[in-house]
Amino acid sequence: MEMLIISGLSGAGKSRVAAALEDLDFYCVDNMPAALMPLFAELCAATRGRYERVALVSDIRGREGFDQLFSALDELTSRGFDYKILYVDATVETVVKRYKETRRRHPLDDAGGLESAVLREIEMLAPVRRRADFIIDTTGMTLGRLQRTLFRLFGADREQKLRVSVMSFGYKYGIPIEADLVFDVRFLPNPFYVPELREKSGTDPDVRDYVFNSDVSRQFLLRLEEMLDFLLPNYEEEGKLTVTVCLGCTGGHHRSVAVAEALGEYLTSMGHEVECIHRDIGKS
Repeated sequence: MEMLIISGLSGAGKSRVAAALEDLDFYCVDNMPAALMPLFAELCAATRGRYERVALVSDIRGREGFDQLFSALDELTSRGFDYKILYVDATVETVVKRYKETRRRHPLDDAGGLESAVLREIEMLAPVRRRADFIIDTTGMTLGRLQRTLFRLFGADREQKLRVSVMSFGYKYGIPIEADLVFDVRFLPNPFYVPELREKSGTDPDVRDYVFNSDVSRQFLLRLEEMLDFLLPNYEEEGKLTVTVCLGCTGGHHRSVAVAEALGEYLTSMGHEVECIHRDIGKS
């Protein structure tokens, strides 16, 4: 079992680190009391592989002395558990700014002010920082850069890829709530008004040929491909892991399906991990 102990300054980004590690299949527990760590490790080990990667967040919120944390870590070692310590850091100015933006109270801000509380925490956590195997300073770090850093450290042989969902839908049934990008294709030629195509769907070659027999349709698809060629790498750079592109026509049966299929094939050919979903294709 791979065990990671996450500690560091309040406001430095430990919650974001834990969320990113979950995408790397870590089972994360926030604000874990140090005394419970050995017992928790035993319980995880007893599941025989169900929890292969575990991350435990331990910080100043528990108001425990870090001697207790070190005692718990020594006990983990004595029981045969290997672990690494990840320390999440940031400058005093950065932590103070983040607390002011969120208007949350620092765990040690009893009376002396926010900056004083951060300085006290730095002093208290110094022994943990010295024992850390990894230190990540999140000062000025975007979410995307943080995710890439964690992926480099803990991603093993995995390849980080943006997952793209291309979804067709019918406006008469509402816009999908999971949509990141929505494109209306109701201006394209409509196979519904062709009797021999009405009962078919956009997955049928005849319907697809009818839709893309129009210069407008071909130009639209080309420009949509160019737009996504620009957008997707930038979403990935910012740390977005999934993007849902939705294409809508009136009933979600013909035009949107045909365009979604064509777009999905293009994105797949460009090396993206693509899922094509036709939400309303089975509705009358």
